[in-house]
Amino acid sequence: MQKTAVILMNLGTPDAPDKKSVGKFLAKFLNDPRVIDLPFLARKLLVNLIIVPFRKSKSSKMYQKVWTENGSPIIFHGNNLVNKLNAEKKETVDYYLAMRFGEPSLTKVMENIRQQHYSKIIFFSLFPQYASSTSGSVIEYFLKIIEKWTEIPNIQIISEFYNHSAFINSWVQRIEPYNPNTYDHILFSFHGLPVNQVEETHFNQSCEVHKCLSEINQSNRFCYQAQCYETTRLIASKLGLKENDYTVCFQSRFGKTWLQPYADKTIEEKAKQGVKKLLLLPLSFVADCLETNYEIATEYAELFKELDGEKLQMVESLNSEDYWVEAIKEIIM
Repeated sequence: MQKTAVILMNLGTPDAPDKKSVGKFLAKFLNDPRVIDLPFLARKLLVNLIIVPFRKSKSSKMYQKVWTENGSPIIFHGNNLVNKLNAEKKETVDYYLAMRFGEPSLTKVMENIRQQHYSKIIFFSLFPQYASSTSGSVIEYFLKIIEKWTEIPNIQIISEFYNHSAFINSWVQRIEPYNPNTYDHILFSFHGLPVNQVEETHFNQSCEVHKCLSEINQSNRFCYQAQCYETTRLIASKLGLKENDYTVCFQSRFGKTWLQPYADKTIEEKAKQGVKKLLLLPLSFVADCLETNYEIATEYAELFKELDGEKLQMVESLNSEDYWVEAIKEIIM
């Protein structure tokens, strides 16, 4: 009997919310050349001597605020998702959760898969919109592991699903209970990236040249920003929203030349315009994590209230909702 292994791959999380574990995680994550694309020595000095020593304490406190009795949210939701997929699976398909950094490590998961002699491996990067620092990183790591195998089975890689109808419909189902029409404005928020990393996908030409904010075409189909705007258009259309009902923005910036508009600045702008109720959709994620549960749900909500806003409501990620379980099955088909 031929069997298939499906690897659901996410970026990772510290093993614990203490400074040592968080520092170890940050060092591994930020030393990835696809995350910080500087020359080797410059990256090592920046990450190991400046960023990690100064950020691990602050980041540790943030992780402590979102940590649950079941551990990190991204692991908790990931395990629930895999358990649901395996509970009603066909006998010929097994689902696995793996992380690029931290546990369950892709190395260990792959060794388990290798010993069971699957005839096919489907590698599913859990990042809807493609970016070199996320999807690119996990796919590269997967290929480095499997290229050392003596027997390499059939391989299918899912590197993006930003416009798949099952993904879009899952978010629509997630959003509808919040009654989006009762909010003054909606923010479609995505994880920020350096502009130069985005422009590399169309040979260092600007997104304006390639019409990335208005359409998907042959030259920008791998552009992260173009995919973010396409995800937004598809969901907005399903919800019946008009263009002035929502704004696309980018959170979690770490520099001055990152994708704009910035989420926090957009929130400030909307508050100045008299907006009192904001609904925020974190569409870069399929599982709640530090960024959703702390940066958005806590920090942005507090910022909005300080600016006399009444309510900033974040819609939770898809996590392990039943419709997302079914959507994953549809996408991997």
